[in-house]
Amino acid sequence: MPRSVNHVASRARRKKVLKLTRGYFGARRNVWTVAKNTWEKGLQYAYRDRKNKKRNFRALWIQRINAAARLEGLSYSKLMGALHKAGIEMNRKVLADLAMNHPEAFKAIVTKAKNA
Repeated sequence: MPRSVNHVASRARRKKVLKLTRGYFGARRNVWTVAKNTWEKGLQYAYRDRKNKKRNFRALWIQRINAAARLEGLSYSKLMGALHKAGIEMNRKVLADLAMNHPEAFKAIVTKAKNA
């Protein structure tokens, strides 16, 4: 008796991956082995870069806080130390937003931290 292959399921599985590789260049889009490898590598990049995104945003917030703090005559590390000593629990995301969009509020926080 001949071997039975479930061609419907295997073709559906391949079509699913090839649909996900639409928009890729050349053979990466329509050659099964190349497309599968490219798609799998893309998943690895996506996993890695979800972690790197957090790292990059934290670095951006620190740069923005540092720039605004230096306008007030403090370095980033001195400001963060003063905020901790003053008991002001505010994360870097909020501080960076205040520094960019509400400089007067950021200035008030800095003066409160300096005085404490």
